[in-house]
Formats: sequence, structure tokens, C-alpha cells
Amino acid sequence: VQLQASGGGLVQAGGSLRLSCVASGRSFGDYFMSWFRQPPGKEREFVAGITDNGGSTYYDDSVKGRFTVSRDNRKSSVYLQMNNLQPEDTAVYYCASRPRGYYSYSSDPNNYVHWGQGTLVTVSS
Repeated sequence: VQLQASGGGLVQAGGSLRLSCVASGRSFGDYFMSWFRQPPGKEREFVAGITDNGGSTYYDDSVKGRFTVSRDNRKSSVYLQMNNLQPEDTAVYYCASRPRGYYSYSSDPNNYVHWGQGTLVTVSS
């Protein structure tokens, strides 16, 4: 599967953005999907994940209550709604999928096999 992320941009602190990730290929509904981010000069980190049918979601503590992950399997898409953005949210955001048929949660980027190209989110203070 190939992933294409979009929706990044420049926003002031307290603002909102919605990221989208569209997958090409078949069987999007067979993939556990996640969003990661990589702040400038730092390692890639887990942000949020969602099970194949959207029934369960997972968040890093730093974004709980502010970010919401969702998916629409009919559109082969996963989304990240980001509210009350803060300067520390500035990063390149990536969508990623676990191997097909691996339905369990993981925050380890090494357990993901398909990655989008990344979209830059910049939050000004």
C-alpha cells in the first residue's frame, strides 16, 4: 500500500489543523494505522493509532484530549484532527501502517512497514 499525507501548514498556538492520509491499493481495512511525528532534531515519535475497523484508538499522553484519529475505510483514508495546537507540536507528521493482518497496537515505528511522505506542521507562539 502507498500512503499520501496532506493537510499540514502554519498555524498559531491554539489553532487547529486536520491531517489526511489516503492509501492506494487494496484492503485498506486490513491495516492498523497510526500517525507519527518527528520534531526538528528529534527522533520520530508515536502520536495516535487506530485499529482496522476504527473500533479502538490510542494516543500519546502529550496529545490526549487535543488530537483525534479517525478513519474511513470506504475512502481508504485516515485522519488526524488536531486542536489547541502548541509550539511543541511542530513537526513533520507521517501516517504509517502495520503489516497487513497485524491488527494490534504498537507505538514502535519499527513495527510499521508503509509510510507516507510526511506533512509539515508548524505552530507559532
